[in-house]
Amino acid sequence: MSNELTTYSDYARQIFFLLADHPSIESHTVAVYSTSQTVGLTRGKVVFHSGHVLRVFEQIDFVAQRMLRYFYELTYKDEPQWWYDSMPHPDAPELQSTHPHHKHVPPDIKHHRIPAAGLSFTHPNLPMLIAEIEEHIEESRRDETAH
Repeated sequence: MSNELTTYSDYARQIFFLLADHPSIESHTVAVYSTSQTVGLTRGKVVFHSGHVLRVFEQIDFVAQRMLRYFYELTYKDEPQWWYDSMPHPDAPELQSTHPHHKHVPPDIKHHRIPAAGLSFTHPNLPMLIAEIEEHIEESRRDETAH
């Protein structure tokens, strides 16, 4: 997958091939569509064979080649596992290293936030997210077999 947010059609094609090339993905409803001459949205769900579901929302300015905002949430059996969002928290010193990118994690998932070094406004985030989810699924399998 390209490391740029180039044109609407290129990005839509990149997303399609990314989601089609992962055997861990059972199905998806992710669509990329334009909302104006310069801005597009990526929205939908990615369902993994493990039962995990990734909800995706991105707003991208293709002229500026920049993501304006995003939200990604991983659930398992309808329970949030974590989510990423781009809402700035300038008064949280623990998040400044990746400001405004951060991840909400348990416990107290709404208020417990950690830095998110892998996310960006200038390149696609889905490859990193899918790799993270696949690693999470594999770790869960190892934990289950160890018990």
